[in-house]
Amino acid sequence: MVANPPPNEEHIDDQMLKVEVNLDDISGEWLGYVMDLLFEAGANDVFYTPIYMKKNRPGVLLQLLCNQGKLANIRDILLKETTTLGIRYYPLTVYRAERTFRSVQTEWGPVTVKEGLYNGQVIQRAPEFEECKKIAKTNNIPLKKVYEQVWRQLD
Repeated sequence: MVANPPPNEEHIDDQMLKVEVNLDDISGEWLGYVMDLLFEAGANDVFYTPIYMKKNRPGVLLQLLCNQGKLANIRDILLKETTTLGIRYYPLTVYRAERTFRSVQTEWGPVTVKEGLYNGQVIQRAPEFEECKKIAKTNNIPLKKVYEQVWRQLD
């Protein structure tokens, strides 16, 4: 493990926690709001899964990944902003591939493409969604047309 590597370098992060709570009696609007708060508080990932709880009641499993140093703020948000009365968390080791960014020129302007590298080889590419969305709206064209042009520039 590299001590405090730059965020885009390939590394193992062994200071992570997986945090989870079972929720019932909570609205979808609240869940969206809570997700935003958790990301603002430093969660690396937040996701929801439908579950069935005791007495076969439908509920939601909220899971997130965060650095151990963020747990206190995350716990405060979960207890104050959701219907949970308990939080589970456990240590987790995360491998992070190296990330690089490059710009691809389209007929409507540049788009940033994130590339994931493993052992120095590109294994994943993804255009930045918000940039593609802005181009699509500004130019009144389908989002998929923007993506198609970016992909053609990468081949």
